Amino acid sequence: MTAGRSPRSPKSRWGQPLRLVLRLMVMGIGLGVITGTSLKLLAPRLAQGAMEAPSLDLGAANTGKGLDPGQFEPRTELTALSQRWAQLAAAQKGLQSSAFLLVLDDGRFAQLQPDLALPAASSIKTPILLAGLEDFDNGKLRWNEPLPLTKEVVGGGAGWMASKPVGTRFPFFEAATEMIRVSDNSATNLLIKRLGGKTALNERFTAIGLPSTAVNNWLPDLEGTNTTSSRDLARSIALVDTGEKLSPRARDLFREIMGTSRTNTLIPLGLLLGLGKDSADPDSELLSFGITAYNKTGDIGIAYSDAALIQLPNGQRAVAAFMVKGPFNDPRSADLIRAMAGEVSKTLVGRK
Repeated sequence: MTAGRSPRSPKSRWGQPLRLVLRLMVMGIGLGVITGTSLKLLAPRLAQGAMEAPSLDLGAANTGKGLDPGQFEPRTELTALSQRWAQLAAAQKGLQSSAFLLVLDDGRFAQLQPDLALPAASSIKTPILLAGLEDFDNGKLRWNEPLPLTKEVVGGGAGWMASKPVGTRFPFFEAATEMIRVSDNSATNLLIKRLGGKTALNERFTAIGLPSTAVNNWLPDLEGTNTTSSRDLARSIALVDTGEKLSPRARDLFREIMGTSRTNTLIPLGLLLGLGKDSADPDSELLSFGITAYNKTGDIGIAYSDAALIQLPNGQRAVAAFMVKGPFNDPRSADLIRAMAGEVSKTLVGRK
């Protein structure tokens, strides 16, 4: 034993650790009381959604509140654009015209007799595509489901499927794509039949807010008995892009199929002309402006039409549709659509 140091008693040996344990217990109880009280006070605010993450300022181009998903809501009319369309239409005697534009992100719109029902021509294929993808989305038909070609659905005019033997079976995805890509009329008739026929389709169109859209005859319908309006055409595209119809997967398929359309001489070319440019390949030239147009045209000689989803340089999206009825093969009809589309790009984009 070392000299000068007395041995520790049991009390002194265990006293310090016991005090430490007691202190930790008291601190733990105190923290628990504080935490419990805080949660009790915050619980009502959390339940009401009062606590929100701080918002980020993403710049002036994105500060406006966009439309909620599923809405087709015109809010503020671009009066100057509507008036310009009216002037262009009035200058062309003997033509009936209809036009509608809606910027989906902020509700700006322009219109010219938007609810006037006119011959749909091949533009009716856009709402038919919507109906087909909706059934695919809901499991009512398969992506590769074979659709048999019958005498009833063979359609002349655009497309190649009519040249195949009766009984040939085409998968749904091919018929849907060719209906848009080369405007195949037989492919369209295959879809009309598979989706329940004309009456069933018309009932669906009415139910989703397309009151002027009706299939009354098999394609190509050169007499113009199938009808739609510019508002209906724009709405049929907006229903997809705003999320009211179709899942994200089917929405992407809709865009992909619309993107295959070969005819770009109406809305795409018109948008480009409005920006002071011209090109034999307007889609590629529009990309230099940050613009993409997913469009589907119609042409039966007595009626021309085009409807598109337009991706704008600032990231916003617009839907636009134009329809003109006039004398057979009158070049003024297509020129008027291009001129009205040109006014859209002047208004929403401007010139470089």
